Amino acid sequence: MKIDKKIIKELSDYLDEFNLNEIEYSENNITYKVKKSEGKIYQQIKSQASDNTIASDNKSSASNKDSKNIIKSPMVGTAYLAPEPGAKPFISVGSKIKKGQSIMIIEAMKTMNHVPSTLDGTVKKIFVNDGEAVEFDQDLILVE
Repeated sequence: MKIDKKIIKELSDYLDEFNLNEIEYSENNITYKVKKSEGKIYQQIKSQASDNTIASDNKSSASNKDSKNIIKSPMVGTAYLAPEPGAKPFISVGSKIKKGQSIMIIEAMKTMNHVPSTLDGTVKKIFVNDGEAVEFDQDLILVE
């Protein structure tokens, strides 16, 4: 069975957008069920032939009190901290950033996507390294 990651991503987005804990979607005899539970997102995909459950940790690197000061990955891909190899990074620890400013690039399906800051403040910690694979909703930067 081929898992459609696009559907799982959309369902995960709906959890946040509509402040839901669980959502289920069926298509072509396959049921996708995504739910949040104690810091983990569970994705359950059922087909007529088998039942599979995938549990993955929400790669959170900060404590709950800091979670509102975290910029998270909007997608799955490869993170690049500079606009091109050898160039000066977009940000570094101690940098002052403004909402909307590019903080890194995430490459997904050979497309370079600039990631804008969702917060104003000072960069306290960068949780990812240049060239590292990132997951959807993974912590990227702690801002104070």
